[in-house]
Amino acid sequence: MAWYRLDQLARRRRLTGSESDELVALYQRASADLVHLQAVAPDQGVVGPLTDLVARARARAMGARSELWPEIVLFFTHRFPAAVYGAWRWAAAVAAVFFVTATVVGVWVANDAAARSTLGSPAKIARVTEPGGEFETYYSEYPASSFAAKVWTNNAWVAAIALFLGFLILPAVYVLVMNALNVGVTGGLMAHADRLDAFFGFLAPHGILELTAIFVAGGAGLKLGWTLIDPGRLSRVQALAKQGQTTGAVALGLVVVLLFSGAIEAFVTPSSMPTALKILIGLAAEGVFLTYVAVLGRRAADEGFSGAHRSLDDRWQVSIT
Repeated sequence: MAWYRLDQLARRRRLTGSESDELVALYQRASADLVHLQAVAPDQGVVGPLTDLVARARARAMGARSELWPEIVLFFTHRFPAAVYGAWRWAAAVAAVFFVTATVVGVWVANDAAARSTLGSPAKIARVTEPGGEFETYYSEYPASSFAAKVWTNNAWVAAIALFLGFLILPAVYVLVMNALNVGVTGGLMAHADRLDAFFGFLAPHGILELTAIFVAGGAGLKLGWTLIDPGRLSRVQALAKQGQTTGAVALGLVVVLLFSGAIEAFVTPSSMPTALKILIGLAAEGVFLTYVAVLGRRAADEGFSGAHRSLDDRWQVSIT
């Protein structure tokens, strides 16, 4: 059956990315079968056709090229939303811990003079919180285009740490907690200065989508770490391979999400638009992303996608049925 499938793939003019992966896997298996038959039972009635099949499959595998645009479309309509959808419980847990931590720290800083004194002198704090101070000028001190690139790079770096150090768990938790502390401290200082409206007015337009991306990254990273502890019905190697590809899909997709949040931060947040309109833009961007994940992600998950290459999804499904 595997040889028949390999013959089918070797004869096709065009292959998708998952079909190319399947072709390579079946070619490797057929090559091993050929070596075994030549050593154990060199029946030319079998070895001859199999030799021809392996040669054709090798030529096809070496020259296989998937169509770029169909693969990109498949990624953004199935693999990425399915990967995010599969990690939503982890992302929600990360968001809950983040907001609780930031709120507790913010209330503490706003109401405890001793805590504020450890952060700097009253004059230094005033330079941050006063109208036109460092908190506000941070968003406008650079040209919008270069600031967008700077923010995008920084946020992508934070997301990458949360994602790919997730298998170690503690480093990812550290990164997420430190970001929660930063938000809490800044919010507390602005609240004490009676400028909480400015805090949310500058943070909310881009921060809603940006923080959601960070939560997704943290959730997917921690899910990868938990897979090492509890691989489920798969072997630990299989589970890590599949979840690792899913994590990679999340990483690639979040690059685009963070590009949008960075653009909002650079062009909308410091603009002269009314604050309500800026926040509305941020809420709209968040709504589009959540709807995208809920609709396309659930549909893709129901179709058997997880974020890994479909060939891997199929292979793991076979291994547990």
